[in-house]
Amino acid sequence: MTDRPSRLMPTYAPAPVTFVRGRGCELYDDTGRRYLDFLSGIAVVSLGHAHPAVAEALASQARTLLHVSNLFRTTLGEEVAGLLDDLVGDGQPAGGLVFFCNSGAEANEAAIKLARRARPGRPVVVSAVGSFHGRTLGALAATGQPEKQAPFAPLPGGFRQVPYDDLPSLEDAMGDGQVGAVLLEAIQGEAGVVEPRPGYLRAVAERCREAGALLMVDEVQTGLGRTGRWFAFQHEGVEPDVVTVAKALGNGAPIGACWARREVAEAFEPGDHGTTFGGQPLAAAAARATLQTMVELGAPERAERAGRRLREGLRGLPGVAEVRGKGLLLGVGLEEPRAKAVTTEALRAGLVVNAPRPDTLRLAPPLLVSEAEVDEALGILGGVLERTGGGS
Repeated sequence: MTDRPSRLMPTYAPAPVTFVRGRGCELYDDTGRRYLDFLSGIAVVSLGHAHPAVAEALASQARTLLHVSNLFRTTLGEEVAGLLDDLVGDGQPAGGLVFFCNSGAEANEAAIKLARRARPGRPVVVSAVGSFHGRTLGALAATGQPEKQAPFAPLPGGFRQVPYDDLPSLEDAMGDGQVGAVLLEAIQGEAGVVEPRPGYLRAVAERCREAGALLMVDEVQTGLGRTGRWFAFQHEGVEPDVVTVAKALGNGAPIGACWARREVAEAFEPGDHGTTFGGQPLAAAAARATLQTMVELGAPERAERAGRRLREGLRGLPGVAEVRGKGLLLGVGLEEPRAKAVTTEALRAGLVVNAPRPDTLRLAPPLLVSEAEVDEALGILGGVLERTGGGS
């Protein structure tokens, strides 16, 4: 890298490291230094960096067909939709339909528009305080983080936020008959890996059924094996009306999806929604290879097994107050609000994690992480926590 000023818009803080290659759970910077990646591009490269099956799928598809637009069908799109539908059904066809897009925010935009179409006259979408659904205006309006919303007001109307894991507040918000959908994360990722109490999501599903509102579950960060099930809602035995997916779907290739029960999805008519690049052959080839490999390797079981080892080790580290989350999506609550200092020092020590909150570290390593890599990361993090002990 040269020392000239960056020509990128300043939407992110200046990057402290420039990564140039990766393999599995390892990253290498432009000086050749090795790092353990325990963030996975924020729960994206769940099969690890440069997975050979995904790399070969991309290379082969690039030589075959890159783009035809959604005016025409491709076999790839149909295959990936079928694979996703099976996983939503926990191994059996769930009977839904899929819209492909390019990101999690776009998947949630599709869900919001679908709710308006499927529940006409009931335009309100209820979401939760602390939630994160994306940075487009519609997804941002659903996001329950005022600090992210304030610079871009006024936002689109028709959204209400209620406290997470608070059923009475949700019932009050749904009391006027204007609510067409409830949009929730099964575990709030950007809020610091916040889990609701057992039974909450199931109770929300029941209230939605009683009110005739759609239950839309944002699985952008939690989906595709990361929590120890294919989707986090499956821990509660819930059957959502709409599920949004992205991040891990292409193992780094940009692709998102909105799945919906057939009777809900059929509220869309030709021309209601669309995308130029959504589900195009290159991204779909990556998604097919990713999902097939995840199924072959038993990704949820691997995440659950490695997650237990990681969780147990984290609980014994100095300065750790609690460990939240499931599988390999873990939030480490610190005794002091020093998460930023810890992530900075961890990077210097060769470990990639991040801090979604001042007192919380987030760990989301690839689902194929080995026991040795878990133990190495725990050793690095333990040393960092000792060196950064006390407030900062």
